[in-house]
Amino acid sequence: MFINNFDPVAFQIMSFEIRWYSLAYIFGIIIGWLLCKKIFIKDTKINEKFDDYLTYSILGIIIGGRLGYILFYNFNYYLNNFFDIFKIWHGGMSFHGGLLGIIIASILLAKKNNQNPFIYMDLVSLVAPIGIFFGRLANFINSELYGTVSNVPWSVIFVKVDNLTRHPSQLYEAFLEGIILFLLLIYFRKKNYLLKPGTISGLFLIFYSIFRFFVEFYRVPDDQIGYLFFNLSIGQIISLVFLIIGTTIFYLKNENK
Repeated sequence: MFINNFDPVAFQIMSFEIRWYSLAYIFGIIIGWLLCKKIFIKDTKINEKFDDYLTYSILGIIIGGRLGYILFYNFNYYLNNFFDIFKIWHGGMSFHGGLLGIIIASILLAKKNNQNPFIYMDLVSLVAPIGIFFGRLANFINSELYGTVSNVPWSVIFVKVDNLTRHPSQLYEAFLEGIILFLLLIYFRKKNYLLKPGTISGLFLIFYSIFRFFVEFYRVPDDQIGYLFFNLSIGQIISLVFLIIGTTIFYLKNENK
């Protein structure tokens, strides 16, 4: 059993707080950008435009993540508290919303440069697990998105929540959606799947959705939503949708090939 009582603030400069969650975003984006620029991108034209793509993708993550949380998880609250939408420092980001933001950003930049958007989506899919890994560690430090009550030997007491022993579901996600997913996609990259734009994107959606769906059984659903159809969480339902999308993309990109 482990007691979690971490400070969500990594360090403070005068009155300005730097939180672990912010650092997770920063490190995830920087490492992913460097890997793409130095290792994964082989096309000179794509490499030249990738700095622009970084700007597009950051905006996509922030705007999409915020809007996704508002629409998928807490619409009624923000409908009655409109100006709280802009208080992102209070938390409230959706991975699936950020994913949709990335997709839109990829389409916009690719259209502007007359390129295939799946080229950008494949690249960001390769490195996204790095950001997910750091993000889930930050969730663990923040005592948020915690797991259901359990007596497993590795259970955790989140002091900021209650005195019950719980599954460290954030660490399950960091391992599956971060480390394992990254290794799987690197394996498929070595099999030259990047040469078929859209294939890596499809595989990312398939594996992420499966891992997320599974871990959600050990994670407490959002208080304001609870469980929905067939006793599934909203995260599981959205994951099923993206699993279908990923499978469709993978099939279409590999049909008759």
